[in-house]
Amino acid sequence: MIQPPETALLRLRQIIGDPKTSPPTHALINVSKSTWWKGVAEGRYPQPLKIGPRTTVWRAKDIYKFIEQGVV
Repeated sequence: MIQPPETALLRLRQIIGDPKTSPPTHALINVSKSTWWKGVAEGRYPQPLKIGPRTTVWRAKDIYKFIEQGVV
């Protein structure tokens, strides 16, 4: 799997996928949106960064580290 630069940021649809986009965005972590947010709230998934009033992102390095740990 090709990993993005250390400074890359990912939006939720890039993490859990979005079949409605063209072309469809494939999931890095195959969970629903509600499961993802519940896991974030419980501390099971990486914590987000709020970069605007309606914009939440995650550090790509945190997501890929999480995937490599095999917790998913």
